[in-house]
Amino acid sequence: MSDALRIGLIGYGEVGRILAEDLRAAGHAVLAYDLKLESPSADADTMREHAVRFGVTLTASGALVASPSDLVVSAVTASQTLDAARACAAGLKPGDFVLDFNSASPAVKRQAAEAVHAHRGRYVEGAVMTSVPPYRIRVPLLLGGPHAQAVAPLLERLGFAARVGSAELGVVSATKMCRSVMIKGLEAMVIESLTAARHYGVEDAVLASLQETFPGIDWQKQASYFFQRVIQHGRRRSEEVREVAETVRDAGLTPWSAEGTAERQAWMADLAEDGLFGERGDPAFGRSPDWRTEADRLLAHLNRRKS
Repeated sequence: MSDALRIGLIGYGEVGRILAEDLRAAGHAVLAYDLKLESPSADADTMREHAVRFGVTLTASGALVASPSDLVVSAVTASQTLDAARACAAGLKPGDFVLDFNSASPAVKRQAAEAVHAHRGRYVEGAVMTSVPPYRIRVPLLLGGPHAQAVAPLLERLGFAARVGSAELGVVSATKMCRSVMIKGLEAMVIESLTAARHYGVEDAVLASLQETFPGIDWQKQASYFFQRVIQHGRRRSEEVREVAETVRDAGLTPWSAEGTAERQAWMADLAEDGLFGERGDPAFGRSPDWRTEADRLLAHLNRRKS
């Protein structure tokens, strides 16, 4: 095998495109497939333009991505995790690795592993432990499953910041899911708290109190970042948190917090799709440096519904 490898991406959204850029910069060939490419849309146009710009080969199916690749990375929405594993499985050669980046429950990850192993591939679950954009391919990544140790040298060679978390399937996904109860829940709570505070004119007092209680966080900056991420990726986040809820439920707890978070994230996603925050695809979409701009849009929307 030459120094250059062929990497297949199932999912060509934000995460897939970031990985593609970094892998191409390192000289590796990249193939990609995304379900959205099958229908005309602004997202599909963005994917095609990006592929041309960075020299990524787009294919017509997951199997066509997998068949020539040395490694397949699945980076789709949580609800598509199992379908993506099944889609690429038919194209795998014996011993091929499939690295599952997706935020799905341990139960779903085990089902995805069965689909890959049925075609003699080697499935590895990957739990992404923080937001990808600031770290890019070096985002902290926990590996899980019986093939985690075997794939680690390949991932290191490609530039990933991965370490083995467990040889048992489901453990690193449970780590990710339990973390998301807090992280995605905090996003939803900040949006709810500060939008309501803005309505009552008490946002400065609320932020000052948060700063005093948690002095290690720049709450103004963090709030703006939370609004940005949920506006841009609320749909993906809501699907992830529904998987989180299933993980919590499987532990015997009623997932009241997770279910509420999923609803808030989905609500924001619906409003974003309706154009409340501007046109998706516009460089300024979901990137306001001040959360108050987006909170005011939410409040204006709610006031229109009342009238």
